[in-house]
Amino acid sequence: MKIVAVSQRVDFYPDRNERRDALDQKLVQFLLDAGFLPIPIPNCLSMRPCEGISQQVGISKWITNINPHAVLLSGGNDIDSCQERDNTENWLLDYAEQNKLPVLGICRGMQMMGVWAGVKLNIASQHIRTRHLVTGEIQREVNSYHNQVIDGCPQNFSILASSQDGEIEAIRHQHLPWEGWMWHPEREEIFHSYDIQRIKSLFGN
Repeated sequence: MKIVAVSQRVDFYPDRNERRDALDQKLVQFLLDAGFLPIPIPNCLSMRPCEGISQQVGISKWITNINPHAVLLSGGNDIDSCQERDNTENWLLDYAEQNKLPVLGICRGMQMMGVWAGVKLNIASQHIRTRHLVTGEIQREVNSYHNQVIDGCPQNFSILASSQDGEIEAIRHQHLPWEGWMWHPEREEIFHSYDIQRIKSLFGN
């Protein structure tokens, strides 16, 4: 199975003074069902020395040993709320660009792609805990769990789908095998065959 490096949400538990990396088990199952082996990346590698080595060497050493075929930026956390996660995902996008690795950004992951490419985020209304139609190259009903949207199409990207209120719901890089989806394929009660086939095509499986 091809390995996919997956970024993780950061949860803070003040009663234990712990910051924990977390990944929805259903996202792991989604990737397994699509034929990929998910490997979560620890956010601490981008923030502080690990095992006596610098943070840059730490995350570089991790990815060299894992040698992923593709990268998935998962959902959860607003951008700028967890600096260690922002650092990790920005580093992953730089690495994927340099090595031409496939990337899928889900919800926050697509927002991170946009911010990385230079666009800003806006507050979205009526996009939290609902379902709506998207149109464009992708036309279907999707779930929606986000309160922010990208302010425009990032440079070198194309719009794949928009919501009926005009917000960008999916993007694709014009030169790299990268896509961003604002919906969560892992939050469907039964994974949608369209999402399974699309990630297979994107990641080359």
